[in-house]
Order: sequence, then C-alpha cells, then structure tokens
Amino acid sequence: MQQKTAEIRMNTEFKVKAKNKHHAAIYNHTLATILVEYASAVYVSDLTELFAWTCSRCNGLTKGFQILELIVDVQRCLQAYVGVAQDLNAIVIAFRGTHGSSLQNWIEDLYWKQLDISYPGMEDAMVHHGFYSAYHNTSLRPGVLTAVKSAKDFYGDIPIMVTGHSMGGAMAAFCGLDLTVHLGCQNVSVMTFGQPRIGNAAFVSYYRERVPNTIRVTNRHDIVPHLPPYYQYFPHKTYRHFPREVWLYDLGFGSLVYTVEKVCDNSGEDPSCSRSVKGNSVKDHLRYFGVKLSCDVSAGCRIVMGNGLASYHTTDNDGNIIFSRNISSVLRMNVESSEEGKSL
Repeated sequence: MQQKTAEIRMNTEFKVKAKNKHHAAIYNHTLATILVEYASAVYVSDLTELFAWTCSRCNGLTKGFQILELIVDVQRCLQAYVGVAQDLNAIVIAFRGTHGSSLQNWIEDLYWKQLDISYPGMEDAMVHHGFYSAYHNTSLRPGVLTAVKSAKDFYGDIPIMVTGHSMGGAMAAFCGLDLTVHLGCQNVSVMTFGQPRIGNAAFVSYYRERVPNTIRVTNRHDIVPHLPPYYQYFPHKTYRHFPREVWLYDLGFGSLVYTVEKVCDNSGEDPSCSRSVKGNSVKDHLRYFGVKLSCDVSAGCRIVMGNGLASYHTTDNDGNIIFSRNISSVLRMNVESSEEGKSL
C-alpha cells in the first residue's frame, strides 16, 4: 500500500527547473487525467452527494477525496471546493465554469466585450474584469483561503493543486496567483482545461514568474481558448495566454485515429498548437480526455441539498452558502483508512 501511494505521488508530480524562473511546468499525463475528474466533479449540483463525495463523478481516479469546504455563490451561480487528496498528498481546489444555459451568451460576450481593470500592485498589468471579480469579489476567495489555511495548519507545507474548466480555469489561475503572492504559498501548481485568455502581456509576465507551475490543456477546436480574440497588430491591447499549453488533437485517418498530446513552447501563444486551427467548437469545449465538463442537463445547475447538510453549512447576508467540515475529522478518517490498508 505504501509503495503504491509513493508511486502515485511520484507519477503525479509537477516539476520545474528552479535555475530558470521562466521555465514552465513539465506536463504529466497521469496528473491531467486525475485533475480533469476534479474539474468535472465541481459541476455537480447535488450538494449532498458532492460534499460527501458520493456522486457518480466522485469516483474513479478521485476516489477517497475529502472535501473540507464547499462554497456556493448563489447570486452569481459560482461554485468551488477545497479538499485533501490523500493519494496525491495534496490540497486540491476546483472551480466550476460557466453553466450550460448561459454558455453561448458568455462566449458571445468574450468575442465583443473586453472590460479591463488594472491588476493591483503590478504596473501596466490589465486583466478581464469579469474573471477577476468572479474570484476576488465574491464569496469564493474568502472561503478558499480559509480552507487552505486550515489545511496547511494540519498537513503542513504539502502541495496545492488548483484546477478548473472554462471560466473556472480563469478563476483557478487567479487563485493560484493569489495563494502565491498574498498567502505566501511556495508549492502551488495550476492546471486548467479550456481556459480563456485573462490578461495582457504585462500580466502574463507577472503571472509566469510567480506561478511557473502552470499547465493549460486545450482540446482540438475548442472555441474558448481563442477568446478574447488575439489581435497581433495591437500587442499592447490584446490579451495573451501564459505558458505552458498542452494541445490535444487527433492524428490519423478513419479507424486509425489517435489523440496526440502536444507540449507547446514556452511562449503561451505557440502558433503550432491550438492557434494553428480555428476555434469554432463548443462540443470540443465540453469534454476533455473523455470526461464531461458541464452540468447535467436535467439539473440545469440548480442547487439540490438534503437535510443531512444542515449541520455543515452557514449562509451569509447575500444568501451564499459555505459547507465546512471539521478538518480534524478528515485527518482522523485518513489515519483510520491508512491503518485499515496496512492490516489488509
């Protein structure tokens, strides 16, 4: 059991060459297939199943995960969770993307509306107002930071992995930067799926120095990584992606088609990766590695909550909900689980 856990940890490490501060993260396929399941689970609207980690998406490579805090911003239909993955020996944070009913309008807005604000403390750095506010000006940020601080107090300086899909990827990036700059965390990694551009060149330079352990996975003709549009003739105005992109695309013909995972260059805007094709597919945006990244059609992203969660949740003045679990009980469960494994 201990050897197996050690192998999993070794196979899912993010690695960066410390001698070069601009060296981007090294891609790990195993870790990507794990984190995409965490990014999928955050879309679950049955909060009872999600908090207990018993939902149909809360299985497979994420089995045994323990949520510490589940934050639901009801007014803005935002959702995130923080928990501990014992097999990864890491804190995992996941943010939900735009829900299905408003996805098309959201995409159209990204085409035509680019409302900038200055990123605090960084000269000339401009970021997307909507993405920045979704993380910084909602109930998500205080909930996430509280849970991370509690987890670090109990577990020490273990890795923190932040993930999300679509707009959730944008929030994950802002969270990773926030944890590094404002919470002083030194072991933060970010992996996003189908993330849009979130800031200009000055912001990208600022971000890549502080969160070099970042991977952006893009899928085939996914429309969202192409937004907001890249205007090469307006370099000071246009938004840019930060590195490192990993582009999934199909190679072959007929029945001999297989998926290639291309690790792109360190520019963030490699012209031979997703920028080499038209970004015109919503379908490619909603499934990565065969995993569904959207809400269930029947649920429509509405909140479902059973009576069993009453003792775990608090509600703020705006009606937003935070579900919290006593971290000592999670620690005790993990210890008991480990002891049972040894006895087997």
